[in-house]
Amino acid sequence: MSEIRKLYEANGQGHVFEFYDALTDEEKTSLEDQASAIDLDEIAALTATLIQNSGYETSEFLETVEPADYVPLEKNEGVDPARWVKAQTKGEEALRAGRVAAFTVAGGQGTRLGFNGPKGTFGVSPILKKSLFQIFAEKILASSRIFGRPIPWFIMTSQSNHDDTINFFEENHYFGLSLDQVKFFSQGVMPAVNGEGKILLAGKNQIALSPDGHGGSLRALVRSGATRQMEAAGIDIISYFQVDNPLVRCIDPAFIGFHLEGNSELSSKMVTKAYASEKVGVFCQSGNKTLVVEYSDLPNELAEATDANGKLLYRSGSIAIHLFNRDFVDRLGSGTDKSAQLPFHLAHKKVPFVDSNGKKKTPEAPNAYKFEMFVFDALPFANNPVIIETAREDDFSPVKNAEGIDSAQSSRDDQLRQFARWAASAGIKVETNESGLPSTAFEISPLFGDTAGRFASSWGALENKPELTEGLVLV
Repeated sequence: MSEIRKLYEANGQGHVFEFYDALTDEEKTSLEDQASAIDLDEIAALTATLIQNSGYETSEFLETVEPADYVPLEKNEGVDPARWVKAQTKGEEALRAGRVAAFTVAGGQGTRLGFNGPKGTFGVSPILKKSLFQIFAEKILASSRIFGRPIPWFIMTSQSNHDDTINFFEENHYFGLSLDQVKFFSQGVMPAVNGEGKILLAGKNQIALSPDGHGGSLRALVRSGATRQMEAAGIDIISYFQVDNPLVRCIDPAFIGFHLEGNSELSSKMVTKAYASEKVGVFCQSGNKTLVVEYSDLPNELAEATDANGKLLYRSGSIAIHLFNRDFVDRLGSGTDKSAQLPFHLAHKKVPFVDSNGKKKTPEAPNAYKFEMFVFDALPFANNPVIIETAREDDFSPVKNAEGIDSAQSSRDDQLRQFARWAASAGIKVETNESGLPSTAFEISPLFGDTAGRFASSWGALENKPELTEGLVLV
């Protein structure tokens, strides 16, 4: 018996190799490779703490939280504009020095959008239907040109979409970026288990595996060697964003500047919640620790509480835009510091499995538990965390649903509203409705202008200015 089989037998997981003797040599190797990548001690500990002891209670903890402080937007009353100018300058200096890399978490499929393929390949711009990946690529390319340094872009895929993602970039010639500027690696996985902590099989030679959550991106950065590549290139700041948000400023100099001025290990952007029950986590403070409380964990009395001005007290919505120090990612992602490890969360799901007779079963009710980490759980471990406010209309319009709120259509409309604001600020007459949606649909490439100011500059430099007509594309 192989050593890995002995290890599984000794840990009460011998059933994983129940069909081993009937497998081909190739199938045996595949199963052993999957099994070798699983930390059985970790699975046993998670089973004991999360499943058998029902996790942890949040009620007592929530009695200690307060709203977290943040840097308000430059345009807000009482804010010193010089503070933002200083941060912008400091961030630009870091970009010119080549200290910053972009990092996109892109392991998801477009299933909820009714789209068959990696979510990043989904076409989301208003006119050309550029993919999410192309929009990000053009923003990163624009910043690389502006600051005179190629900004590396690290993309975390998943086992299910890794090859398709790379093929998409190759077919599109990396959207103008150099091949060595874009680096791919795959997300970690965790096995699904039943209520007794027994690992499920998806096939006779296949363990039921699922991604370990966006928090697993920190472990993946370390395990893939990405942080070592960054260190060799002189990169010490990682600009983190998720693949579903086409409005995101992938590279934001002012954000970087505030991060550096605060000597922060982890900085985050927030938007003011649109309404009390909006499904976003909220930045809070508990003692000397900053953290995000999930919307589902925040009691209604806190979610609906208001301050003396009638504004939501817990209004700082988390939108999954962060800056990480590379050294901090190394510390959390390597697991060497036992006092600074992201917790796992539990998800009860329906997971198809192979039973003891080798028959495939498709459950009608949740039958298994998945373990996943959340990236915002890194906040309590960070020194000097900084939170800055950003304008929702300039930085956040996710594509999550097939229709309605946070859909492709709502995001395309938000992109059009942004283009209309930029055009108006450059002196172009734009007719809009009361929501700011222009009556004429047009599109601005980040390569023409990735902010209102840079668009105005590019527009002003045109000798023959085009008419603002339906379907106009400025590239």
